[in-house]
Amino acid sequence: MQRAIDLNADLGESYGAWSMGDDEAMFEVVSSANVACGFHAGDPLTMLRSARLAVRHGVVLGAHPGYRDRAGFGRRALDVSVDELAAEVVYQLGALDGVARTVGATVAYVKAHGALYHRLGADAAAAAAVADALAAAVPGVVVLGPPESELERAAAGAGIRFAREAFIDRGYLADGRLVPREHPDALVRDPGRAADRALELVETGGIAAADGARVELAPDSLCLHGDTPGSVGIARAVRAALAGAGHDVRPFA
Repeated sequence: MQRAIDLNADLGESYGAWSMGDDEAMFEVVSSANVACGFHAGDPLTMLRSARLAVRHGVVLGAHPGYRDRAGFGRRALDVSVDELAAEVVYQLGALDGVARTVGATVAYVKAHGALYHRLGADAAAAAAVADALAAAVPGVVVLGPPESELERAAAGAGIRFAREAFIDRGYLADGRLVPREHPDALVRDPGRAADRALELVETGGIAAADGARVELAPDSLCLHGDTPGSVGIARAVRAALAGAGHDVRPFA
């Protein structure tokens, strides 16, 4: 069955003299971009460049807030109170949205990064605090996150739209969590395999876990990581496979 699906990537993660990924090429392929907001990665100039690329390529812009952890690239769990967490998420969204508006773009959705993404998926109090803060600050914002998670329930409680995400370039455990990055099955680096996974997710709504079990996800958006080795080749293969199967790649927000 042919259907519409979004293709997103974590981008804008360079800062200062440090470069991460090939944003120029990735913006040509994706339909939505999760742009770092200065805490785990990114800086004001990178945010501006990302917003310009989004406008140029017709890509929808999303905020990608993370823990205040540049050294760990936002992938380390930090002991941050729920009030501070909610304030920092809104702060990061506001920073990106302010910069984006200078070039005619706005932030349409929010997707947390790394350890914060996983916390909001599992921690009901943190998820509720962030969802309530987003609903108050930006009532029309969409939240992108893991299916059947505390964040999905919190978004419903706060009255804001939630979009379900599935990962093309990450392995899954049987319970729907991602395979830890230190495990050999954590990353999918082969473009052909990634393309097959994308088609399986779009056409069946689920994917095989590392142990062979079936994981049902019913995604609205498929994610690729801009820092995955060979990410541009993977993204192009996925986009071509989706188009070849007659699926319509377009933004969810």
